[in-house]
Amino acid sequence: VEQLLADQPEPSAPGWVNNLPYTGTLTPQQQTNYRNWIRELREWWIRQMITQPLSVTEKMTLFWHGHFATQYSTVQVPQYHYKMNALFRRYAMGNFKDMVKAVSVDPCMLIYLDGVRNRVGAPNENYAREVMELFTIGIGNYTQPDIANAAKAFTGWTVSGLNAVFVPSRHDNTIKTFMGRSGNFDGNQIIDIIFEQAETARFICRKLYRYFIYEVPDETIIDQLATTFRNNNYELKPVLRQLFNSAHFYNPLTMSAEITAPVERAVGAIRQLGIPIPANSNVVPSFVRTSGETFGQALFEPPNVAGWPGYRQWINTTSLLARYQFTDSIVTGRTLTNQNIGFKANPITFAMMFPAPNDATALVNDITAHLISMSVSNARRAMLLETLLQGIALYDWNINDPQAPTRIEGLLKVIFRMAEYQLG
Repeated sequence: VEQLLADQPEPSAPGWVNNLPYTGTLTPQQQTNYRNWIRELREWWIRQMITQPLSVTEKMTLFWHGHFATQYSTVQVPQYHYKMNALFRRYAMGNFKDMVKAVSVDPCMLIYLDGVRNRVGAPNENYAREVMELFTIGIGNYTQPDIANAAKAFTGWTVSGLNAVFVPSRHDNTIKTFMGRSGNFDGNQIIDIIFEQAETARFICRKLYRYFIYEVPDETIIDQLATTFRNNNYELKPVLRQLFNSAHFYNPLTMSAEITAPVERAVGAIRQLGIPIPANSNVVPSFVRTSGETFGQALFEPPNVAGWPGYRQWINTTSLLARYQFTDSIVTGRTLTNQNIGFKANPITFAMMFPAPNDATALVNDITAHLISMSVSNARRAMLLETLLQGIALYDWNINDPQAPTRIEGLLKVIFRMAEYQLG
């Protein structure tokens, strides 16, 4: 757990992230640049996910991207999305209150939820509503007047170049009444008041619970985590440490109760198979990007401000088939239409990771345990052993047999198509 929670160095950024955004009507070349840069950013992030050491940093960065959702189709400046992604990585397991304050004046969020339009005399309530409804405390814990007064407090910010800028003449300096308190509040003070409410800690702990354990939270556990959250001034790491070390985290009833998100499933398969990622090639990240989009998750393009709904919504007849096609392809190196994808798993190298590759039963058990986190029935194991052997006797299995690579590929394809593999 401590290794998972250890801070990671900041990755090197793509070369264009400090370029000033284009102004005015974009030329065809500028439009092409933006399209190339957002594609590069998606693949850059996928590379971080695949190549990171044992760590929860990128998983948490993805969690915050879905929590504070913004869309490239609305904010079509790749630099702003990089800056927000870097913010999520910086605060991934840091202080949640500080992160909310940083998000509130992030250029991408200011544009996405109309903070740049929010000024004295013409308040825009979009961010004030979502910061409570979706980001901190949840529906039922604030009123419409709270939204209106919070909107006035958040006035004054605009975006210039790569940065958010506070313009005092745009800020509403009147007295605002918010959650029973009155004063000439600014946005940070509104956030401080939100974090004085006990429900804020419970709201975010429920979201973390759903992300790591199960869609239906155990409220007793939520209360315990929320107490830790408040007692540590909204630092995330103590909450995650408590959750990951708890007996509840290893409860058989909730083990593998999560339907894994598309990008996490695709990245996980690449990591599990030990497929190398050359520094000078984007073939693997590109294939993961296009495949993840096919089965339901485009990075920097969640469906709306609420992010991806997840859980059962990840699986339907189309997306499940796309998952199968992805894992078939990375095992065989070919698409459904027999096109070369440019890379593939090495079945012998993969099998040699395990202690007894010449023992067919042990190899099947080890590969199954490596790829699937939940326990697999004896009937499933017998079926998988038959899949590996393909008609030969148990004692005839040998990792050096010319047919061994094909047989291992067949085994991998079947495991990847098991329902159990879609659970994490």
